[in-house]
Amino acid sequence: MADRAKRRRLLDASNGHSPHGELDLLPCPASAPATTEDKQIWNGFCEIESEPAFFNVILKELGVKGVKVHEVVSLEREMLQLLPRPVYGLIFLFRWKEDDPDKQESSCPEGLWFANQTVSNACASVALLNIVNNIPDIDLGEPLRQFKHFTHNFTPALRGDAIGNFHFVKRVHNSFARKMDILNGDLQLKNDATAKKQRSKRLADDLDESEAGFHFIAFVPVGGRVWKLDGLERQPQCLGTIRDEDWLDHAKPIIEARMAEYEEGQIEFGILSLVKDPLFDLIPALAENLKVLSVVSARLDNLRPDWRENDSETSTRTDTPSEAISTEFDGGAALTPAAIESATIPEAIKQQLESRNVDDLLTFRQQLLTLEAQIRTSIRGEQQACSSDDDRAASRRHDYGPVVQSWVRMLAEKRMVQPLLDATTNR
Repeated sequence: MADRAKRRRLLDASNGHSPHGELDLLPCPASAPATTEDKQIWNGFCEIESEPAFFNVILKELGVKGVKVHEVVSLEREMLQLLPRPVYGLIFLFRWKEDDPDKQESSCPEGLWFANQTVSNACASVALLNIVNNIPDIDLGEPLRQFKHFTHNFTPALRGDAIGNFHFVKRVHNSFARKMDILNGDLQLKNDATAKKQRSKRLADDLDESEAGFHFIAFVPVGGRVWKLDGLERQPQCLGTIRDEDWLDHAKPIIEARMAEYEEGQIEFGILSLVKDPLFDLIPALAENLKVLSVVSARLDNLRPDWRENDSETSTRTDTPSEAISTEFDGGAALTPAAIESATIPEAIKQQLESRNVDDLLTFRQQLLTLEAQIRTSIRGEQQACSSDDDRAASRRHDYGPVVQSWVRMLAEKRMVQPLLDATTNR
């Protein structure tokens, strides 16, 4: 989003060859919604808002599993402690300005995956990749796994170019592009190329703060240290060594200092966190709970075969793995009879089950049923959140431009546009 990556690609545009493609190459009229073909042949990247739902959908469609994006509403310690753990990284959106280059490493350290942003507006995808490619033992999905392996020995700049040419990432990113995004992106590049011909070269330090674009950067803990990964900086910046403290304590002052530069009332920043997907703990927890329930019920059957007759709530429940699977869970939950059967019961619970009498087992079973209900409620909440993310992403991807154009055209035909403009101007 910031101008620096844009300037890197102005050379071709200034020679009449726009790397984003000419507007007349789009196969459908400018007034029509962007088609899948429009998005696929476009070489640019669209801007994406700092919205957790959009980033969650991007991660899912990239094939990344076990990671979820949450919005960080405050950097107060109490609020940060509410985030699911572990926190894999932070994404910070702000009006970009260059930091002190002397703070950067001389080269990208071994074991740290860092890519530059070499394409305009690709910072959302670059920030995401700069985090997920540094999470140990994560399921990246086959396309990103191969990409990480392919770029392992690349420099940050070459990795940035590889992202810009990686059709898989570009397709997912640009699924959020609307026709106006494509047209504005190409027009902006053309205007920048024209302006470059008409004025002398201006260095980044000469740019006014108001001209700076919004930009995503990442903060990650890697190798016992905390790193600031800004795709517009040549190399990563080490923020400190992690000892017993929370790694977020190293990133927090940097973010707060940048936020303090805004005037009171200005909210021109956003913070997102990448955390472990709670479903990846909830599903095994439910499987273990149901496994213990089945063992408890089997032991009660041996000690008192008629125990179910005294409890109308459990008289029709067998607590078998097949019965435990509820239709409320979709395929993503991965709760199957086999998963329940393979769940491991802690040794301490096994010993308790052997020594407890019937009354104790009945009490323990009731506790397990209460816990089961709580876990199922949490799972439903997470699944509803995923469904809500999909709905928000679908709404963002829908191109309302043609509807707005038709509405304005109707107003113009009824000679209502000018009165509305006058009314707005006179307010």
